[in-house]
Amino acid sequence: MGATIRDVARVAGVSPSTVSRALADSALVNPATVERVRRAAASLGYEPNPVARGLITGRTGNLGLIVPDLANPFFPGVVKGMQARAREAGYAVFVADTDEDAGLEARLARKLAKQVDALVLCSPRLSDDELLALAADVRLVLLHRRAGDVPAVTADNAGGMRHAVTHLTALGHRRIGLVAGPVSSWSNEERVAGLRAAVAGAGAELAELGNYAPTFDGGIAAADMVLASGVSAVVAYNDVMALGLMSRFAARGVAVPAGISVVGCDDIPQAAMSAPPLTTVAVPKEQIGRAGVDLVLRIVDGEDPPRSGRELDTQLLVRGSTGPAVRTTD
Repeated sequence: MGATIRDVARVAGVSPSTVSRALADSALVNPATVERVRRAAASLGYEPNPVARGLITGRTGNLGLIVPDLANPFFPGVVKGMQARAREAGYAVFVADTDEDAGLEARLARKLAKQVDALVLCSPRLSDDELLALAADVRLVLLHRRAGDVPAVTADNAGGMRHAVTHLTALGHRRIGLVAGPVSSWSNEERVAGLRAAVAGAGAELAELGNYAPTFDGGIAAADMVLASGVSAVVAYNDVMALGLMSRFAARGVAVPAGISVVGCDDIPQAAMSAPPLTTVAVPKEQIGRAGVDLVLRIVDGEDPPRSGRELDTQLLVRGSTGPAVRTTD
């Protein structure tokens, strides 16, 4: 049998109730006693009962994370970063997938919020009003999304688009295509706005080619429209779509980058493994997850998080899918 709280109390020379207080809320116990209790617990391999600890602190020791699609390789990176930071802080993370369904997202959020100390929504599809209403009832942090003054961690999408356009125009591209993602995606809005501004600032021309599913098949569906538009380079909403574009271009006999240059967003693991490797705007996925937990910890501890949230830098990773402009017509 494992060590009990009474075993720890005996080794530390204190009462079981002092052990409980020392491990649950050390501010209530003399620091020297806390250290003695922790050493005793470590030597015995004692793990506090989370249910019992929750009765004392009012906390579950759990965090909830909801993502729109775990099949998208972007989100596992965020999950990995969040779980690593949560473990360091003594928390477990419950993860739920909404399959891009905003209605399911709302139901899961309300249900999961009752079982965790705080809720984290990554790239939520709910409206701003719905998120603000949710934040009024539960401790809430947003990743890859902003809504009012809800604490949030985002990436510099506009900066990433500027880097992409600077790279493409330096290669001689004057007509650039955009394959946008879901209308309900905040990051899509940010990337579209950033690309429009960057292209206009560079004196180039932007061909916007509609909204497509943020999937490999969505990229395939957009590819023929891209070729028909006569652009010499195209920026996709995410890497998965960019890989779909490249697949269809190959089937059409259009070489990348000799026939057309392709830029993605996110830097998923597959981006470096494609043929040719994909040039992409890298988003610090694990850092976003870790920073989200940092915000959660501040909120759970009663601190006021920064109203401006936190924005992390993006960077352009230049690989083999971009080259000099040579194609002007289909």
